[in-house]
Amino acid sequence: MAPEQENRDIVLYDTTLRDGMQREGLSVSVDEKIRIAVRLAEMGIHVIEGGFPGSNPKDEEFFRRMADERLAGGARLAAFGMTRGRGVTADKDPVLRVMADSWAPVATIVGKTWDLHVRKVLRVDREENLRMIAESVSFLREQGKEVIYDAEHFFDAFLDDPAYALQCILTAAEAGASAVVLCDTNGASLPVKLGQTVAQVAGFLAGAGAGVVRVGIHGHNDTGCAVANSLIAVEKGATHVQGTINGYGERCGNTDLCSIIPALKLKMNFNCISDAELARLTETSRFVSELCNVSPDPHQPYVGRNAFAHKGGLHVAAVQEDRTTFEHIQPELVGNTPHILVSELAGKGTIRQRARELGYSLDRQRALEDGILHRVKEMEHRGYHYEAADASFELLMRDELGMRSEFFALESFRIIVEKRENGEVMTEATIKVRINGERIISTAEGNGPVNALDKAVRQAIEQKFPRLAEIHLVNYSVRILDEDRGTAAVTRVLLDSSDGVSSWGSVGVNENVVEASWQALVDSINYGLLRDEDQT
Repeated sequence: MAPEQENRDIVLYDTTLRDGMQREGLSVSVDEKIRIAVRLAEMGIHVIEGGFPGSNPKDEEFFRRMADERLAGGARLAAFGMTRGRGVTADKDPVLRVMADSWAPVATIVGKTWDLHVRKVLRVDREENLRMIAESVSFLREQGKEVIYDAEHFFDAFLDDPAYALQCILTAAEAGASAVVLCDTNGASLPVKLGQTVAQVAGFLAGAGAGVVRVGIHGHNDTGCAVANSLIAVEKGATHVQGTINGYGERCGNTDLCSIIPALKLKMNFNCISDAELARLTETSRFVSELCNVSPDPHQPYVGRNAFAHKGGLHVAAVQEDRTTFEHIQPELVGNTPHILVSELAGKGTIRQRARELGYSLDRQRALEDGILHRVKEMEHRGYHYEAADASFELLMRDELGMRSEFFALESFRIIVEKRENGEVMTEATIKVRINGERIISTAEGNGPVNALDKAVRQAIEQKFPRLAEIHLVNYSVRILDEDRGTAAVTRVLLDSSDGVSSWGSVGVNENVVEASWQALVDSINYGLLRDEDQT
């Protein structure tokens, strides 16, 4: 890296609320969009793209309500649109008019740079396209907006006709755009060639007297190179980076800001956000995934639950001696934590460290270490899996230590599945439990055996344990362990539960999927109630 680059400020531009929402199955309410925008600002994002104010009632309401929000750190809201239409002046174009009337201080407009799109999509000649770019940028600047120009399909355009592609972005710069963003719209570019192109663009703009305009990068992940492409773009002169939280976006997603930000700050020494803001990265990633109803990727770089997880015994021993042996950064810098995984590969050091994390000391208690390790390996041989089932592991450990608490005891449960004349399938669960000698019977209906059983047990014990109302199942997964046995195969069930503050996993294994689910459910409930007991 050139010395003059080391202190270059990088503008972080988030498009989660617009481009990210193009991911299949992803949708959020207006309230959720506002909460995400506020959280992004608190994490230090400079520009937050909210969508097109006139595209739908949701975005209209979002922009209207955001006028009353004070975003932290001077973050600015951007409205998104496109260059004026064919045969209409900029001041009469309905899209530009809405953007001009919006209170959002930043207007981001996408325009064509590829002759193929100019001819076949816009159906105008090349000169008219240049006029559309210039007039659109100039109009919005006259309305007091900061204008960012997104050059759609720029890298395809540059390969096809470099001179015209450069002319398009120079036109935007000369009309007053604060940044020209090179968009890898179909995610087809590879790092080396993309970096060469960005360097040429930066040199061209500087030589043309437009050196004050920022060069930006907008990547898509269709080749798996979005993060690498964005980083090399910065290396070659880009000072404006667009992306989304967790890489959400259409097809294979957008550039993941959760990887870009720490790489820029910690690996490349660029100014972008403060240390305190960086420490909020993991919580922001998980906050957005929660509101978007997308399960977090446990293996996501920097912010994933397993991003700093260690499983092999030798790795665990090395990390206990010196964390830098297998951790490329301090997890705390991005708000994450190291994690020791318990499995059949674990050694005594793993058990000892995991116990220490849970608040138990096994120092000089070799027999207990051996007993816990033997139990883990035995259970995993039977199909149990504790890497993602921290609650079940802690309960196992407590059991071996003679410290396990049982809040209720099962007497029996019965499940009836009924298909009705109208085609509706309902499940009824009846459960009998004992709490301190008191026998309680409860019946509940659900949309399946596990749902009905969960409702029945909650109904039975919630009065005794009001804390249970705050504990919810957030994920349920089933895996068949020996598929060659067909319907007689052993089933492993993993449950993720949360009380709104913390989350935990539990596991059950049995030939009967309902019994496996029951085991995981009981561990989940007992662990949640145990946490409450330990905290009071």
